[in-house]
Amino acid sequence: MHRSVFPAIIIAASIGGTAWAEPLSLSPDERPILAAAQAPQPRSGLGGGFIEYLFSGGGEPRYVEPQPNRAYAAAPAAAPQYEQQGDDQMDPRYLRQEVEYHGGEAPGTIIIDTPNKFLYLVEPNGKAMRYGVGVGRPGFTWAGVHTISAKKEWPDWVPPEEMLERQPALPHFMAGGPGNPLGARAMYLGSTLYRIHGSNEPWTIGHNVSSGCIRLRNADVIDLYSRVKVGTKVVVL
Repeated sequence: MHRSVFPAIIIAASIGGTAWAEPLSLSPDERPILAAAQAPQPRSGLGGGFIEYLFSGGGEPRYVEPQPNRAYAAAPAAAPQYEQQGDDQMDPRYLRQEVEYHGGEAPGTIIIDTPNKFLYLVEPNGKAMRYGVGVGRPGFTWAGVHTISAKKEWPDWVPPEEMLERQPALPHFMAGGPGNPLGARAMYLGSTLYRIHGSNEPWTIGHNVSSGCIRLRNADVIDLYSRVKVGTKVVVL
């Protein structure tokens, strides 16, 4: 069932360039990549929540019922359209689905509804593809407008200097792969430190878990990555 989206989108704040910042069907070349993304990962390993574990002292996030806002109406729970390891631990409302969209942004725009933990990719003809996301913890959320400045498959992770100062035991470099905190894909936002990236811990989707980055389950970040290009507008509410 589609749910209507209210027409007005109000962007409350815009930040500067230095701020912190399966496709519908997979090709034969993509299938091994998705299989690797779906490989079970131990919760105690260096998975998608490793960075947040260092800040929070461990523990799994507690589910918090999202509150409706003026931009988007909450959609009912839907049966999974795409499945990966750990989906049974997600609230079904955060599974990827097409919804109605009647806002003012052009097709191809990404809109991130931070309070309700949804990412929308605007499509033609009054539609949008909606993905569940994990967003920043209290004190790490932000709002603004950027563009995708780079895209990387299985990105390496290099902790910023600020993080290394707080946690000197961190590795200074981690090669890309299923256990990397950035997951299967990363899309970099402007010149900021923020990314839209994957996670092999789907149970964290729908929660305030990150240090400001926007995370999707790996199957969804692969899908989104295939639909957008460098230069795509990203609106964070």
